[in-house]
Amino acid sequence: MLTIRDAVPGDGPLLLRLIRALADYERLADEVVATEAALERALFGRPAYAHAVIAEWEGSPAGFALYFFNYSTFLARPGLHLEDLFVLPERRGLGIGKALFVELARRAHRHGCGRMEWRVLEWNQPAIRFYESQGGHCLGDWRTFRLNAPTIKALSGLPEGSE
Repeated sequence: MLTIRDAVPGDGPLLLRLIRALADYERLADEVVATEAALERALFGRPAYAHAVIAEWEGSPAGFALYFFNYSTFLARPGLHLEDLFVLPERRGLGIGKALFVELARRAHRHGCGRMEWRVLEWNQPAIRFYESQGGHCLGDWRTFRLNAPTIKALSGLPEGSE
């Protein structure tokens, strides 16, 4: 009934559809500027910047998880950062989210990761309860900061397209 597979070249349209469904759920649809081509480059280019797994229920897409590896100087080990985990609303309650999360834990373990981290919107109590039920805990002392692309460009002092 449930299969989890690595995303492969050509999955860009499917992933973008799932990302848009996630953005709708998170009330952030207006922030999605990703394209199929950009996803394909990020996931399958050289270098690949991220990885994705797709959950299928009875052969139909049911959800996905997108992750990348980071590094902890304190642990001197890699970590796995879960960027997104999403299950279509009509497929929730079937264990798909847990299966995706366990699959990422297996990958983190195989890569010798010292930690797995992710972020959850404060209002998303179902996700918070799910992650807590899996043993996750909130790092209350940490705040997320972000620079957007225009700010990065301005801070860099480099012209557009510079390497």
